[in-house]
Amino acid sequence: MRTTILFGGSNRERLVSVASAQALHQALPEADLWWWDVEDKVHVVQSRQLLEHSRPFEDEFKPGTRGIPLAQALDKAKTEDRVLVLSLHGGSAENGELQVMCEVRGVPFTGSGSASSHLAFDKIAAKRFAALGGVTPPEGIAIENIDDAFAEYGRLIAKPARDGSSYGLIFVNARQDLVAVRNAARHEEYVIEPYIAGVEATCGVLERTDGSIISLPPIEIIPGEGNFDYAAKYLLKSTQEICPGRFTPEITAALKTQAMAAHRAMSCSGYSRSDFIVSEKGLVYLETNTLPGLTKSSLYPKALKAEGIAFPDFLRDLIELAVRQVRK
Repeated sequence: MRTTILFGGSNRERLVSVASAQALHQALPEADLWWWDVEDKVHVVQSRQLLEHSRPFEDEFKPGTRGIPLAQALDKAKTEDRVLVLSLHGGSAENGELQVMCEVRGVPFTGSGSASSHLAFDKIAAKRFAALGGVTPPEGIAIENIDDAFAEYGRLIAKPARDGSSYGLIFVNARQDLVAVRNAARHEEYVIEPYIAGVEATCGVLERTDGSIISLPPIEIIPGEGNFDYAAKYLLKSTQEICPGRFTPEITAALKTQAMAAHRAMSCSGYSRSDFIVSEKGLVYLETNTLPGLTKSSLYPKALKAEGIAFPDFLRDLIELAVRQVRK
């Protein structure tokens, strides 16, 4: 089959997608490159365009320029016997919509299927399923109870129920922050939780071609300015990501077990990464990402390296799994 890296997408995480695609293409130099723009059109991109790129691709493809609609591109992928390596983040690329468009056409793609993607992307539903699978999520707080909750806990955290990469994250440390949460919740549904002190950790899960599923070494995260939001993830050089994390053997084992439990509870496939807080009272589950970032500085590739798995080998195994899934 022809391998094609699909990157971009119609949401605000396109820059991270480009950085992931650059790393993917360096590992899979034979792959074709398709850019999905904000108008839901797909463009063929040359290797040099991607590898030398340092600005948004919107500068290359202005509205109205030639490209084909996403649905037509997926029809083309089916006709040309392509397998899609997804270098995408957030929005319809991660919430299962793209995945179901591929599934109904029989187009193989890397990562979890539409149902798992949709479930994991919805933080409220994901917490429910993860809890049924044996992990411990934080308590949810209704927007109408936010004042009482702030009085009780002293600190809260609020985040969009359906978004990624810590966009829209609000730390409620003072009463004026409650206004910001209410204003944000007028435009989209928010998850509100007590702020839980502790060490931030993330743990990847990987499906192998022999049918086994393993947990990768957990990563300890020390945010550069105290909070692991979008800026800390992608912009601050002072953020430290220690892999393997400096956890006790017992905590390391628990992180691996709970990441695996979350992966299975949401029927993820291929790979996933789950985030936790290591608190004084134990592990607290935050969320599961079905399309973790794959840039050179992303967390998942660091865990692969610590496990001794070469990045190109990881990608080729994902492609093999994707093709097998379609041919079942």
